[in-house]
Amino acid sequence: MTGSGSLGPSVWAVSDGRAGNAAQVRAVVQALGETRRWMQIGHIAGEAHRADPMVLSPRLPWTLLPADKWPAPFASLPKAQRDQVAAPWPTVWVAAGRRSAALTREVRRLSGGKTLTVQILDPRIPADNFDLLVTPVHDEVDGPNVIRTVGSPSYFSPHAIEEAAQAFADLADERGKSAIVILGGDSRTHTFTLAAAERLEAQLRTLAGQGWRLRITASRRTPDEARARFRKMAGEIGARFWAGTDDGPNPYIAWLTFSDVAIVTEDSANMLSDAAWHGLPVHIARLEGRAKKFDLLHTSMVAHGAARWFGGSLETWTYAPLREADRVADAIVARLLAQYPQPAMDGADKVAAPDWLS
Repeated sequence: MTGSGSLGPSVWAVSDGRAGNAAQVRAVVQALGETRRWMQIGHIAGEAHRADPMVLSPRLPWTLLPADKWPAPFASLPKAQRDQVAAPWPTVWVAAGRRSAALTREVRRLSGGKTLTVQILDPRIPADNFDLLVTPVHDEVDGPNVIRTVGSPSYFSPHAIEEAAQAFADLADERGKSAIVILGGDSRTHTFTLAAAERLEAQLRTLAGQGWRLRITASRRTPDEARARFRKMAGEIGARFWAGTDDGPNPYIAWLTFSDVAIVTEDSANMLSDAAWHGLPVHIARLEGRAKKFDLLHTSMVAHGAARWFGGSLETWTYAPLREADRVADAIVARLLAQYPQPAMDGADKVAAPDWLS
């Protein structure tokens, strides 16, 4: 994923196109490209550099089978995608989601084990099919090559934070009693019901009356009715609201950077983890529905000290921010250095930053 004339390992970032999976792959790859890490592995001459993430969409009937039982895994892909996946193989392959696991396994085989394969999220097959398996604690997967994360791998580069801070510099004067409110929505396990929306709206109106400055953002899964409700409320109480480009430039990173606390609905590991990456006191707002893996997710975040359940009031506290993508990237660097020891550097050597950080 660097330019054709620069030094450094090649990295392929792969997802099935689902936003949550793509975000976790992007977080790990960006953390791997952080300057202090890239300087350690920049001596590795990778092949098949690829600047853009790959979206691979396996089809039926393959997706009905366990990932270790797929015949001819690449045949599961549409032809245009299949043509992208060919030798020479990358130094590192990072993929997320159960539907990509068979492809990760196949690349490891075809590369003769030379490609370091990193699979994110529980693939429902043994961990030894991959070099590294990254799964959240709440998936209850373990093994010698398993990295168990609290929540999801999140990462925000210094460049992205600086750029957001400059674009929304006015927010720096609004520290103290400022809260980002991150709204999720309907999923297989949770529903943003009318009752949940009414309860949260009443709580937010009370907080606004207590002097809290609210910055409310909606996700793709937020129901239209809820989005309209909270947009209207924001206008009435003087809160900020963003749900898409029609509302102007995306303030998400700036709001995370310049807020003192966070209120996040319980339905998204990625959204909860984004707030915890910034070290914000995370208040988990209930929707309707539950599932064992989300119970375990919430328990793990509470146990870490990152989160508490939201009951209508806001508190501040401190804890070690959740930097799980950094931990995964460090493990990748360690594995690469074991395979490609770092040479003695002389003045003629140079390391170019990967272009995905530009």
